[in-house]
Amino acid sequence: MVEGTPGQPYGSLVQHFNIVEANMSFRRDEIQRLLGKDEIILTLTSFPRLGCKDFTWPYTKADPTKGPGRSLFFPEEAITQMHPRFKTLTRNIRERRGEKVAINIPIYKDTKTVQPFVEDFLPYGDDGSEAVAALSDHIYMDAMGFGMGCSCLQMTFQACNIDEARKLYDHLVPLCPIFLALTAASPIYRGMLSDIDCRWSVIAASVDCRTCEERGQAPLRNDKFVIPKSRYGSVDLYLSQCGALFNDLPAVKDDQIYGKLCSNDIDDLLAQHIAHLFIRDPISLFSEKIDQDDNTEMDHFENIQSTNWQTMRFKPPPPNSNIGWRVEFRPCEVQLTDFENSAYVVFVVLLTRAILSFNLNTLIPISKVDDNMIKSQKRNAVQVEKFWFRRDIYTRSCDVNAMDLMTIDEIINGKGEEFVGLVAVVRQYLSALDVDADTMCTIGHYLKFISQRAAGTALTTATWLRNFVIKHPEYRKDSVVTDGITYDLVMEAHQISQGEKPCPELLGGTPKTKTAEDIPQAVKKILESACVFK
Repeated sequence: MVEGTPGQPYGSLVQHFNIVEANMSFRRDEIQRLLGKDEIILTLTSFPRLGCKDFTWPYTKADPTKGPGRSLFFPEEAITQMHPRFKTLTRNIRERRGEKVAINIPIYKDTKTVQPFVEDFLPYGDDGSEAVAALSDHIYMDAMGFGMGCSCLQMTFQACNIDEARKLYDHLVPLCPIFLALTAASPIYRGMLSDIDCRWSVIAASVDCRTCEERGQAPLRNDKFVIPKSRYGSVDLYLSQCGALFNDLPAVKDDQIYGKLCSNDIDDLLAQHIAHLFIRDPISLFSEKIDQDDNTEMDHFENIQSTNWQTMRFKPPPPNSNIGWRVEFRPCEVQLTDFENSAYVVFVVLLTRAILSFNLNTLIPISKVDDNMIKSQKRNAVQVEKFWFRRDIYTRSCDVNAMDLMTIDEIINGKGEEFVGLVAVVRQYLSALDVDADTMCTIGHYLKFISQRAAGTALTTATWLRNFVIKHPEYRKDSVVTDGITYDLVMEAHQISQGEKPCPELLGGTPKTKTAEDIPQAVKKILESACVFK
């Protein structure tokens, strides 16, 4: 898994929306040039046969008796050798937990799937513990790599000050499960079709370093807290004063840290947020980073912050930097094509602008956000599930009951006079801007695509992948995704991602945007003139 980011942040002009797709394509091509003639770069959320006996090249056998993970399926050699962080995290998560992580994902039950589905792990070297950890009718995985080997699409937004950052953070929180369902792209694990469509619970279990006491399975004797969620989970509390009314679940926090923050004039909500992050131990620390001046460096804080993987991240500015307050939107699954990924990026960014410009209110109780997160990962959730969502996003009412159960289609495309829909909100925002023709054409394609995904006229990536497997001549209706099926799937995905093969059922047609590598020259000249004048 390779993480790619733009060389520098995108600008604030509306024309910058038109360069996102071109930049993604440029970065894809840049990686491809580093690969061999029989290697390709794909934006797949999860590789279908990760953890199967023959999933590495060259073939490497996992050894459950040694190495940082002690996995039955995931060999040490599959963990990157380029940086010690990843082996260290793998080992420390296992050692802190007191046992290996246990990832159990419900298997998709087809007509010839063995029932009950129970695997024999003795040929892998099981000493008996795996058979206990593995649940019946579930796909079992046992290493951090199964989660952190997944890919996703994340967006970081700059705010003008801390108050705007808190507001943006809060009003994006209820959108996280909606976009997780809308971007669903990972139905296959360890060579088997699962009964979920998203990676989220897989990663959460893969880095769950809580002890049995912290998981509430034994009385607290050695640990301080019972912690309801893995360190990879959904947001537990809102940060703005308006959002505080919707914090209906108690957030576990370190009272000593909370008291210290409050005594140093940090307000209650932000103090709770920081004290909540610090209920977890650091799970990796390098010797050269131990002794620091905390007045000039914030590595100690970032060590905790960066290993609390939540749907949203609130990011304070680094010391001695011109970087301001930021928020990171983290739930989306990565898509096969640069067009799809760009569409989601542009749509979410436009939503952030609309939230701030129209003073929108998306707040619902945190407990309902948690309910939505569970639903969002279910098979075909975008079509069959209903989600709690605020019925009137234009009112600032703090009524915690001002919400309804809606389909993704209704949330995105509206439901008559009852709810306007998020696409309509974005179009309303765009109507007040002076948008050039090329940028408007590109955004129009993106909005149409998002609308089609929500309506079901364009399949989610997860549904497309599932359908590909089920229709493949090698599939035996037994939930098994063979090496041959995977090869054909990868080649098909590659052709689609390169634009070599149309896939209207996935993309809602054959979109052709006006994306460009840079903003128009005329706009650049105006900006340069303004800088000179200033």
